[in-house]
Amino acid sequence: MNLIKRRNFYLAQGFTLLELLVVIVIIGLLASYVGPKYFSQIGKSEVTLARSQMEAFEKALDTYRLDVGRYPTTEEGLQAIMVKPSNATKWNGPYLKKEIPLDPWGQAYQYRAPGKSSDFELLSLGKDGQAGGADENADITLP
Repeated sequence: MNLIKRRNFYLAQGFTLLELLVVIVIIGLLASYVGPKYFSQIGKSEVTLARSQMEAFEKALDTYRLDVGRYPTTEEGLQAIMVKPSNATKWNGPYLKKEIPLDPWGQAYQYRAPGKSSDFELLSLGKDGQAGGADENADITLP
């Protein structure tokens, strides 16, 4: 008799299909609420990463200018901080520890010298890779 009670006790411990469905619905509702907030943070972190990379380039460009006496030309581009240009006699680089990365969206950073309002301009076209845009698609410029 004791064996029958123990067997019925173990059979009664499972979940019903209705209980499992309720749990799945609750998890789905939570995911639909949290998911969009999580993915919007990813976009913000990509913009922050692009800005911090561009600030590192700016420091390297300033060091280049101190050594060479000028910023690289548009034709020399950002590669001038990694590879010595032919006319830069006092070049003491490379000015970055690693190769110049692509922006977080897989595009090359753009460099112009002189810039619109300063000696140079660094530019990332954002997620869409097109000039202009808003939010994640907005251009990121430095300085």
